[in-house]
Amino acid sequence: MAAPLTPDTIRSAPKVLLHDHLDGGLRAGTVVELADAVGYDSLPTRDPEELAGWFLGAAHSGSLERYLETFGHTVAVMQTREALVRVAQEAAEDLAADGVVYAEVRFAPELHVERGLDLDGVVQAVLEGFERGSAGRAITVRCLLTAMRHAARSQEIAELAVRYRDAGVVGFDIAGAEKGFPPTRHLDAFDYVRQQNAHVTIHAGEAFGLPSIWEALQFCGADRLGHGVRIVDDITVRSDGTAELGRLAAWVRDMRIPLEMCPTSNVHTGAATSLADHPIGLLRDLRFRVTVNTDNRLMSGCSMTSEMAALVETFGWGWEDLRWLTINAMKSAFLHFDRRLALIDEVIKPGYDGLTA
Repeated sequence: MAAPLTPDTIRSAPKVLLHDHLDGGLRAGTVVELADAVGYDSLPTRDPEELAGWFLGAAHSGSLERYLETFGHTVAVMQTREALVRVAQEAAEDLAADGVVYAEVRFAPELHVERGLDLDGVVQAVLEGFERGSAGRAITVRCLLTAMRHAARSQEIAELAVRYRDAGVVGFDIAGAEKGFPPTRHLDAFDYVRQQNAHVTIHAGEAFGLPSIWEALQFCGADRLGHGVRIVDDITVRSDGTAELGRLAAWVRDMRIPLEMCPTSNVHTGAATSLADHPIGLLRDLRFRVTVNTDNRLMSGCSMTSEMAALVETFGWGWEDLRWLTINAMKSAFLHFDRRLALIDEVIKPGYDGLTA
């Protein structure tokens, strides 16, 4: 008999996370302690529980720009080697405790150089933290290096991602406010990464629509779409419930482009009006390459377990749906094929078989 779908049983299921920001997943208590260590006195409160509530309230504004403002506090306390190692280590520990067996955690090195670290030092510290946090735990952690789309350091970050590709960095990303900052502004960086046979994921189709997705795919060569929520704008659902896909949506589905969907975060930023109205339900029914992710665990007060539990409650999904999402994510990971296959066959499938037997 299948195990009941409860938070505890869902937590025990193997999970794969492709879209999680390091500076969006700190423990609230760690933010306070690191603020003390570096003399940062601008936190809205020094009580960890109150601070966690403040982040959630500030993030739940319906505005991506307002949501992004909360990162000023976390980035401010992540400016030393010690802080970066600690935050990365705790991220790996927390994800492993949540049943995540493979994670790609992203961060923007250019945001962590205010106290003397150089870009290489930032990456080395984070990689060390991931190694410490995953040691002895059933999790593999890799990272994505993100360039800020409003800045002009994307070529440097692209070269950094390629330089550390054999040390734990598996891809390159751009993030930040979409509107007014199209991905094609960083075309040279994307061309370089692809010429080096490396991987690209791009935040696209979150706060901006189909043009952002189209540019990310057809000009910049994205292997995956960060969010991709607005692909639904190219789908027409008829009164009888059948759906007609536009050319871009059809191409995304035909090519099995992975969508790194983050339901709770998307509601908080206004990319979706509610969980019930989130396109993930329709896109799953239409068999797009959907994955479910946390985005920012601190800001959105979520985990992979809570995301999956919310989808179960909202859409009536079962173990087979969660298994499908997890295998989708593992197929889409920027890990070598043999490692992906081993995790699917030796960890994910047996894990779900044990919950549904």
